[in-house]
Amino acid sequence: MDLTGEVITTPFTFPATVQALDWNNLTPVFCDIEPNTLTLDATKIESLVNEKTTAILGVHTFGNPCSVQQIQTIANKYKLKVIYDGAHVFGTKLDERSIGTYGDMTMFSLHATKLFNTIEGGALTFRDTSLIEILNQYKNFGIANPDEVVLSGLNAKLNEVQSAIGLEVLKLVEWERLKRHEIKRCYEQGLADIAGIKIVTNLEGESSSYQYFVIQIDEAIYGKSRDWLHDTLKDYNVHTRKYFYPLCSDFSWYEHLDSARKENLPYAHQAVTQVLALPYYGGLKLETVEDICQVIRSCR
Repeated sequence: MDLTGEVITTPFTFPATVQALDWNNLTPVFCDIEPNTLTLDATKIESLVNEKTTAILGVHTFGNPCSVQQIQTIANKYKLKVIYDGAHVFGTKLDERSIGTYGDMTMFSLHATKLFNTIEGGALTFRDTSLIEILNQYKNFGIANPDEVVLSGLNAKLNEVQSAIGLEVLKLVEWERLKRHEIKRCYEQGLADIAGIKIVTNLEGESSSYQYFVIQIDEAIYGKSRDWLHDTLKDYNVHTRKYFYPLCSDFSWYEHLDSARKENLPYAHQAVTQVLALPYYGGLKLETVEDICQVIRSCR
């Protein structure tokens, strides 16, 4: 995409998001997140745009879509590319459109933890069909034809075994979504009246990927911290994840950036100490979900 200089992105994401910028000699400019969806705060993007900015890289966090229309309006105004990390949004629709149709490009993860997976791997959706040829070259050592290597590529091909597994997993996706919908309902009922517990992943139906079930713990109201709850649930053999932790802006090689300063990212620094992903998979029994909710209720 011929990007240079700076890319505005979120600090509240998996390391791979910003590492992709590192590999391309791009500097991340961290923008704070929106407190309800935990996605890039579109109202704060424009103030970070300068002559070095070439793109906006948003993350559809936990399946919550970014403010795609606002982001696109800013991108159009300043002639920026828009790229989305869609690792969490396989199958998601927004305004009756596939989430992968927004922006210039979206990356989907097919890692083993994802709703649809091929054990490892990923997929790209993009608007500009002229990119097909160069992307095929990049993923196959830069080979253009049997007699010509035209660029420095890498081995990013999905192999036949992974593809075969993906075809079989694809048959299970709708069943898995239905089961996760039931589990989500059970969690919602079990957690509804616990003060200080907020559900981050509220979407359902076609607007949801059913990838994660995530809560946010307000220590002042709940009475215990997220870290305490994480460790206590482990004592009950309930394995949760402090996801995402730590913030990417806290990585040592970004500490010098002005945009990485804590005072510039108040909501991100709040969320990273409060968010907890609970067990969430189709084979999870509803009785177990009820037990988890009871532990969260009673162990304060």
